[in-house]
Amino acid sequence: MTADGSFGFPAFLGLEDGTSFEGRALGQIGTASGEICFNTSMTGYQEILTDPSYCGQIVAMTAPHIGNTGVNAFDDQSSRPWVSGLVIRDYPETCSSWRAEGTLATYLQHHGIVAIVGVDTRKLTRLIRELGAMRAAISSEVGAGAEAVEAARAAPSYSSRDLVAEVSTKVAYEWSHDQLEARRSSGFAAGAEISPVSRGLLSTASRRRRVAALDFGVKRNALDLLAGSGCDVTVLPASTGASTILAGGYDGVFLSNGPGDPQSLPRAISTVGELLGSLPVFGICLGHQILALAAQARTFKLKFGHRGGNHPVMRMSDRRIEITCQNHGYAVDGDSLASTEARLTHVNATDGTVEGLELAGRAFGVQYHPESGPGPHDSRYLFAGFHALMETFVPA
Repeated sequence: MTADGSFGFPAFLGLEDGTSFEGRALGQIGTASGEICFNTSMTGYQEILTDPSYCGQIVAMTAPHIGNTGVNAFDDQSSRPWVSGLVIRDYPETCSSWRAEGTLATYLQHHGIVAIVGVDTRKLTRLIRELGAMRAAISSEVGAGAEAVEAARAAPSYSSRDLVAEVSTKVAYEWSHDQLEARRSSGFAAGAEISPVSRGLLSTASRRRRVAALDFGVKRNALDLLAGSGCDVTVLPASTGASTILAGGYDGVFLSNGPGDPQSLPRAISTVGELLGSLPVFGICLGHQILALAAQARTFKLKFGHRGGNHPVMRMSDRRIEITCQNHGYAVDGDSLASTEARLTHVNATDGTVEGLELAGRAFGVQYHPESGPGPHDSRYLFAGFHALMETFVPA
């Protein structure tokens, strides 16, 4: 590996089914393992790397050219990358964006992320779609693909790790309009032409609302959009109990995205169950699944998940299609909603899975990432909808 993190050393990707790929090392020299998944976004690799929902996973990008635009401090969605490893087809050694502050290679090396370049990601994606999610390993320390396969088979299963505990904040912190303005200023200084809330989401609310955000792996864009829609947010550890939240004087509760199996979070499910009817609740991704489980619905693991910035979702109220950003390996069982008070509000236009639900007047959630980091802005109206729910909410 050269000093600037550019590729050169041989590297191998091994899958637990016995398949292996040979390529070249990028970023940190070493071995990394996790559940292999693919993301269909054309851009936004930096936001993907720093999304805590990817903790414990090796991400393969289906777009062939990754690294073209370099990296910059403003696009990070958290304090560090959370992916276990990165798989790409082609890495352009020269980045060309006027916003770039460095290269992807040096960024990966700085954060200790193991990556591999030169893999046939089309073949890999078809394999994952056929066989489903599985363990994998990237290594630039072994001499053959068979050794990478053994490393994959020796890795812990994805469902056995308490991933939310790894990514959640350990101490509460505030995220208000002041933090939003500071990020906007730093973003423009770094060359960001569009702020997170520049396109139609600045609040016209009569007063700001105080929101408790349970951090299962929250992204900065979500906090920015809450602040931009009229909320002063206190981000709380995922383990925070209902009594603490109810004693905090909050107007509403936001359940963030995050990694892993929602059924492995019984405390969070119980907490949300206690909050329902006392405070309005808005959940996204993992938070949406936790909300569904608290409402007595069920969840299940998808064969290979939904990950990308181009997933069509139908809103049931008017059959409008939203193009959404998604990152999840689990989903709510639609049949289980029939025995609950939850109403289906959104469905995936590709496979018909549940994408949104509502507990009338009390709570709502969506499976996708409306904070658009990375991805489209079609679903940002949900943040204004949460503020409106807090204004009209009547405790049970």
